[in-house]
Amino acid sequence: MNEIMIKDSLKITPMQVGGSGDTVQLILNGYLDTYNSPEFQSHVNSLINTGIQNIIFNCNGLNYISSTGIGAFTAFLKLMKQKKGDMALFGLQKKVMEVFQLLGFTKFFKIAEDFDNALALVQSKAKEEQKEPSEAARSQPIFPLIFDCPRCRKKLKTARAGKFRCSGCKGIIAVDENGKAGLA
Repeated sequence: MNEIMIKDSLKITPMQVGGSGDTVQLILNGYLDTYNSPEFQSHVNSLINTGIQNIIFNCNGLNYISSTGIGAFTAFLKLMKQKKGDMALFGLQKKVMEVFQLLGFTKFFKIAEDFDNALALVQSKAKEEQKEPSEAARSQPIFPLIFDCPRCRKKLKTARAGKFRCSGCKGIIAVDENGKAGLA
């Protein structure tokens, strides 16, 4: 895999991860914006279409990203899911992470602190898919939980089991460890 330079503003260095050839790390250096995003997207889409199952984006050298750049990552995520693959990002500089947070994309992308954690994130999906469906369903986390208030039907969200006051009807609701909600 050869290094790719896009418009003198973004360098992509691909590195194969492991011996299977289905996971690649893409080291990004430079910036990603409206100017270079279409070419970046074209190169990564071509890579995905060669049969790569997992991509880990090393963003340590990515010093700027625009909303168009994040749109490219969104397109990759959609394509990876269609091909039953996965992707993760790591090493996001503070100002790059702030753009992801500002636009609300930290909820959609797997973002890790370092390479090892990013690799674990993409490998966890592969392991999850190897389990029997019933075992995979049992291992899904219950929390955070979105549920309807038993009294007024207002949608509520909790990160843990416990007793809570409904913001709509002010009733006290108990949520157990299994995610079952009822009036306390």
